[in-house]
Amino acid sequence: MTELDVTILMPCLNEAETLEVCIRKAQKGLEQCGVAGEVLIADNGSTDGSLEIAAKCGARVVHVADKGYGAALSGGIKDAQGTYVIMGDADDSYDFQSIAPFVEQLRAGYDLVMGNRFRGGIAEGAMPPLHRYLGNPVLSWLGRLFFGIKVRDFHCGLRGFNRERILALNLRTTGMEFASEMVVRASLENYSITEVPTTLSPDGRSRPPHLRTWRDGWRHLSFLLMYSPKWLFLYPGFFILGLGAILSLVLFPGQFDIAGIGFDIHTFIVGCFSVVMATQAIEFAVFARRFAASHKLMPQSQKQSFITEVFTLERTLLFAGCLIVLGFIGLLSCFLQWATSGFGPVEYTTMLRVLALSMTIMTVGVQTVFMAFFSAITEIPTK
Repeated sequence: MTELDVTILMPCLNEAETLEVCIRKAQKGLEQCGVAGEVLIADNGSTDGSLEIAAKCGARVVHVADKGYGAALSGGIKDAQGTYVIMGDADDSYDFQSIAPFVEQLRAGYDLVMGNRFRGGIAEGAMPPLHRYLGNPVLSWLGRLFFGIKVRDFHCGLRGFNRERILALNLRTTGMEFASEMVVRASLENYSITEVPTTLSPDGRSRPPHLRTWRDGWRHLSFLLMYSPKWLFLYPGFFILGLGAILSLVLFPGQFDIAGIGFDIHTFIVGCFSVVMATQAIEFAVFARRFAASHKLMPQSQKQSFITEVFTLERTLLFAGCLIVLGFIGLLSCFLQWATSGFGPVEYTTMLRVLALSMTIMTVGVQTVFMAFFSAITEIPTK
């Protein structure tokens, strides 16, 4: 059992300019809250005297060899002695003296307490306009849309959490997207999450920040997509499938005119290809979700358990086999029609429609066979 209530954790990579003031504020914050705590510096290879500053100020240091923001924080969380951890950057942009709301909510039983800079106040020049008006709002909105997380400031670096609960998530990312992974995984595991207002000030460093707008923004966005197979694969797949199916059904009998514009065989082929693309996207969603559940990246939902029980490997292969046979029958009918003409010229549009539809059905069937086996591989137990 831990002896301390709170660990204030700061990742550090050459933060000599601002480290001391951050440590002093953190110590003051612990004192004002009246809690037993420590200040822990997760050093990621500093060479500018940061370690000496931390020792002089009475902070504890843990050395993390693996490089990256997330790697440093992971190492620090594992080494922390507090029941609760409050993490924040060591650039003097967050006010560690004002940690009382975080401590209060953690003691109330919340697993994760996020800071909200938009509610607490962002000082002039503290956040680039691109981050303030586009990056953070858009990524936070996507987080709420994809995962139903009621958090308005998805990427606030000042946050508190129950150490044991976060360790149980086995977070894996090593870069800036670690902040997103923590919130997403906590939400998927139905952890209790809340927000408290916090402030953001211009950092006190003379050098540029480690954050790179477009690179790290893309890493956050791609992470959100990869952890949401529904929005990455399933919903786009259903949309394309609906569009392709409508085009195929409407145009299979023959040309269809809208406002004097004739849609014929070429549009029909577009519809058939759309069905193939859509089927692949939907099957990717199934595979990604099963893979994530089997490797404990996401919890297995009741809906997923039901689908897995109903669509066993054998039943899926039987369904795929029926599609292959049906497509082959259509393909065979085209061949016989061609044979009856002495393998000479045939009526172009009619045969091509049957041929395209038959090949589409066969392709979907074969694709489903591969997906069924590929998906089943993820269920093989591993040590």
